[in-house]
Amino acid sequence: PITPHSLFKDVPDGAYYADAVGWAVEKAITQGTGADTFSPDATCTRGQVVTFLWRAAGSPAPAKTDNPFTDVDKSAYYADAVLWAVEKGITNGTSASTFSPDQGCTRGQVVTFLHRFENEAKASADSSPFTDVGGSAYYYDAVLWAVEKNVTQGTSATTFSPDQTCTRGQIVTFLYRDMG
Repeated sequence: PITPHSLFKDVPDGAYYADAVGWAVEKAITQGTGADTFSPDATCTRGQVVTFLWRAAGSPAPAKTDNPFTDVDKSAYYADAVLWAVEKGITNGTSASTFSPDQGCTRGQVVTFLHRFENEAKASADSSPFTDVGGSAYYYDAVLWAVEKNVTQGTSATTFSPDQTCTRGQIVTFLYRDMG
């Protein structure tokens, strides 16, 4: 297995995300942000998250190449990943014509992406322990599933913080706990 500290000076041994970073690099899901940096505390964008999922799926070519998003250039590293993720129902745009690939991915969004990636596996719980995750929220079932599967927990005993943006370290940890 890859030892992330030997690759990245900003991934200390013992960090909660260290094993996840090593796994993600070994599986070619992600790489560093520089020759010897991973930037675990940097905000992870929507473009990065769908690219990580796309790579985890084997980087399949999207069936359709027509791009409805004005903010997704066909030469962008995430272009095929975005088209694939939308095609598979993993995500939608932030509007009919935008995807917002550079926008930070929130906790609610990433658990929804993972939940859909896993074909919307149902959680056995039928009520949320979190005061900030109501039954009508688009991420409601995804949060219950992610907590039950130990992909993530709440930010406290009673809050999930679905609108909080995630870091690269958090995202690879979610992926590792789900797929690793």
